[in-house]
Formats: sequence, structure tokens, C-alpha cells
Amino acid sequence: MHNPDIIEIRRLKVSAHIGVPDEERAAPQPLWITVEMIPSQGFAGLADEISRTIDYHAVAVGIQALAAARPRRLIETLAVEIADDLLLHQPLAGVRVCVEKRILPDTDCVAVRVERHR
Repeated sequence: MHNPDIIEIRRLKVSAHIGVPDEERAAPQPLWITVEMIPSQGFAGLADEISRTIDYHAVAVGIQALAAARPRRLIETLAVEIADDLLLHQPLAGVRVCVEKRILPDTDCVAVRVERHR
């Protein structure tokens, strides 16, 4: 079995109006996003050329903008939107997205994960 090459952005901090009760969505709150991107082309074919790889700065800025774009109730919704957006705009074979939110007492965070492939 082939292990794909992966570009990962870990725990990108974003600000979002998110939560089920209206009061929770009233103010922006921090979320942490991790994305694992499987490029359509493996690293061996990059020839050490930045133009042939994923622009992870642009990916990070795009994720932050998407998270801030509109209120949502569920972190699950945001995870799906991020995965769909990355597959639409980046040359990816697949993507995994994890969204973390500090909301429950006595826990570090609640996290959801989605995985999508072309």
C-alpha cells in the first residue's frame, strides 16, 4: 500500500461566530483547524520548485477568511466547507480537516474530523 505525501497545517487559529445558542454565536470565538492535504502530485515530482507545490500560506489565509465569512451553528459544517473549498481550489487528491473548539468543561477541546477525496 502506498503512503501518500502530505502537507499539513497544524492547529491554525481562526476566529468564527459559531455555536448552537444565539448568545454563543454573538461574539467571535477561537477555533483551531488542522488540515492534511494530499497533493495530486507527489513530492518527488516537484523538482524543488515552489510553483509546483501547494501554497500553504494561501491555504491558511483562505481558511481564516472562510471561518470568518458567516455565522454557523456546527463545527461539523465548517469542517465540511473547508474540505470542499480546498478540493475545489487546490490540486489535491484528498484532504482531512479537523476543527477543534474549547467548549466543554473538564476537556481540552471538542474536535470533529472529515476526510474527502477526489
